[in-house]
Amino acid sequence: MKVREVMGGTAIAVRPEATFTEMVDAMRRFKVGALTVIDADDHPIGMVSDDDLLLRETDSGARPGGVFDSHKRRQEHRKAAGGTARQIMTTPAITITKDTAVRDAARLMHRHRIKQLPVIDAVTGRITGTVHQSDLLQVFARPPEEIEREVAEVRDRLAVPPETMSVAVEAGVVTLRGRLPFRSQIAPLVAAVGEIEGVIEVENALTCRSDDLVPVPPFL
Repeated sequence: MKVREVMGGTAIAVRPEATFTEMVDAMRRFKVGALTVIDADDHPIGMVSDDDLLLRETDSGARPGGVFDSHKRRQEHRKAAGGTARQIMTTPAITITKDTAVRDAARLMHRHRIKQLPVIDAVTGRITGTVHQSDLLQVFARPPEEIEREVAEVRDRLAVPPETMSVAVEAGVVTLRGRLPFRSQIAPLVAAVGEIEGVIEVENALTCRSDDLVPVPPFL
């Protein structure tokens, strides 16, 4: 399934000069948790989330620590002090096209911890729409029990002992934990689980008892 089948036809975007109040109003009006910031040619240049705007409130009593602050903390201070989209936005904007697979779009959202993705024209780079978490989750709405059952089938097919691993499924993300007999079993298992319908991402926390992939030096 492609993004064109689930995306919204309206692009929720603001210009870099948009004020804090205008961004809050836009989020409330369109009931979204993030806004795309676009330049004069309608190219996405950044994103502003509701978390970014809330930094003004949560960071208001904090004092910058200068060189002792982490990079992330300095960014938070900058955003909290910002008054326009240009000053608050996160760059660069992560974009997709209408022909991006829904699974790939969902993985991008999960990896970057973002709530929406601007959809751009593949030729011009201009924004043409927006896809939200709720749009994608409709496709990945399989019950966790069904996914766990299919993971067990994959495990048995690859001859992995059941007692050596555990499975947790939440919002399409499968977390695999345990200690398998051999290292060579891990990659095929993770790849096969990733192909199960309804799986957005596989978090691999597997280890092994024996590393059978270590090359053996030839005898002289």
